[in-house]
Amino acid sequence: MTDRKTELAANLTLVEERISAACAGAGRKREEVTLIVVTKTYPASDVRLLAELGVRHVAENRDQEAAPKAAECADLPLIWHFVGQLQTNKVRSVSSYADVVQSVDRKRLVDALSRAAVGAGRELGVLIQVALDADSGERGARGGVGPDGVERLAESVTEAEGLRLDGLMTVAPLAGPYEGRPRAAFDRLMEISSRLRVAHPAANMVSAGMSSDLEEAVAAGATHVRVGTAVLGVRPRLR
Repeated sequence: MTDRKTELAANLTLVEERISAACAGAGRKREEVTLIVVTKTYPASDVRLLAELGVRHVAENRDQEAAPKAAECADLPLIWHFVGQLQTNKVRSVSSYADVVQSVDRKRLVDALSRAAVGAGRELGVLIQVALDADSGERGARGGVGPDGVERLAESVTEAEGLRLDGLMTVAPLAGPYEGRPRAAFDRLMEISSRLRVAHPAANMVSAGMSSDLEEAVAAGATHVRVGTAVLGVRPRLR
């Protein structure tokens, strides 16, 4: 086993132990939580090693990096998540490889994704990104729609050809009432999710929590956690 594969295996074991302990503490089954490894800034060779180690869900946040990486790993049994803020001019590219787009926060993006998905003959899973630092009608500092805009956007997704409403995503806010309170933020997301599932029962995916706060996300009820640094190491600085 290569040194890098050994390192990744050890890190994955530690993350797995954290998720398992968090599930046990919350009275949840381990299989209720899916690990998504965020591979941004790391090479396709790492993605291959992760796949060999049993990882099935990977995430990227920049199309210019993700597209060639996904192409290089097209032979692997992976589910690709796009988690970054997405401009409409990148939608056609993203829709060619992403299985789930987690950062949908405006109708214009829904419409663009729908056209691209239909053009590519694919069905894209969509998560609405909820900004818990956004006022009514505004977008958050890190993307996302304010809580009051979720239901309207959900209707747009369900009416759009080629798209499937899978649920909600959030990033713990760096400002506003939830600053420094990830558990409270994730509890709020679960409340919004419960309300959404009344009208859209299949939209039961809740993506929340990263390397620093995955325990809080699991305790709140997240179904997916997005972990990068704890698996791959401290990220190289982008040039």
